[in-house]
Amino acid sequence: MALNWVEIDLAALRHNFQQAKDRISKDTAILAVVKSDAYGHGMVPVARELAAMGARFFGVSKFWEAMALRDAHITQPILVLVGIEAQDCEDAIRLGIRPALYRLDHAQRLNDTARKLQTRAKVHVKVDTGMGRLGVPLSELESFLKGLGGFEHLEVEGVFSHFATADERDKHYSALQMERFSRALDLFRRHRVPFTYAHMANSAGTLDLPGAHHQLVRPGIMLYGSPPSHELHHPAHLKPVMSLKARVVQVKQVPQGHPIGYGRTFTAPQDMRLATVPVGYDDGLPRLLSNKGSVLIRGQRAPIVGRVSMNMITVDVSAIAEVREDDEVVVLGSQGSERITADEIAALCGTISYEIYCNVGKNPQRLFVNASAGLAS
Repeated sequence: MALNWVEIDLAALRHNFQQAKDRISKDTAILAVVKSDAYGHGMVPVARELAAMGARFFGVSKFWEAMALRDAHITQPILVLVGIEAQDCEDAIRLGIRPALYRLDHAQRLNDTARKLQTRAKVHVKVDTGMGRLGVPLSELESFLKGLGGFEHLEVEGVFSHFATADERDKHYSALQMERFSRALDLFRRHRVPFTYAHMANSAGTLDLPGAHHQLVRPGIMLYGSPPSHELHHPAHLKPVMSLKARVVQVKQVPQGHPIGYGRTFTAPQDMRLATVPVGYDDGLPRLLSNKGSVLIRGQRAPIVGRVSMNMITVDVSAIAEVREDDEVVVLGSQGSERITADEIAALCGTISYEIYCNVGKNPQRLFVNASAGLAS
């Protein structure tokens, strides 16, 4: 029996995908973002479910992630959002993996490789409309397109950009980015560089900015059950996909004045009943939850007392008299009518749900439940 494990509810994943699908028109498709091991949820099982649900594309950040999807017989086009290295060009072209393109030397390399293979390399050009991170600056796009015109073995399948503040209530900057993106698309048309897909909308854009849907949307965090923020004008009903669970390994009484954990940061204010749970920061539970987080046992909250250590925490179960060794503990997820969300944990730690999912998802003990009929997980 594992001391702790992660459960991934694929039925919840399907529900969240449908929420995205319900927000778009029949002329818009979905590029499901499964980078970083599907935000810790397991890239291959997640991609299989989403492919069966109708995802048109998948988005990853690294080339090896795209190769892992191909090795798992995922056949949809895959966009590598950061681009690819020289040594990967031939495999990318052969396997239908599309790199993000924002440098002319990369374009030259892809063009030369495609010429050698007697085919065309499909790419998605990234335009920086105000994120300031990656992409061709709008001020340089015209000269970029002139340079691109000489590469006969490149096919611009897509043009895309990325919102910086779509998850904020104030949409003025997002509106400015949308206007800049429209100008960018006009430049592509003026220079006679055809494209099939324009895409800009992340999860927040999918939910709040229908004018940015174009031919593709790129939901990420919403697929995994967390809202991009709590400032959206049009939130979706999302179901958390990931749970982190463990079992009580010891229950014991400690007297008033007894110190608990490293550094003695907690001292029992009265006689207490404590449960030791084998989960810690090595399992993705933030150390910042020391003396302020909680877990669920028998459907009730039990506060963490003392420091979160590498492999264990101690929780106060004085108010839950029936707790016994081997009881299930929910660190992230629901039990009975109670729920601890990644957003709750993130708020206590001054971070975001994305980081919580990625860290918890590194647990090698991962159980996939409620897979679609006929799909192996």
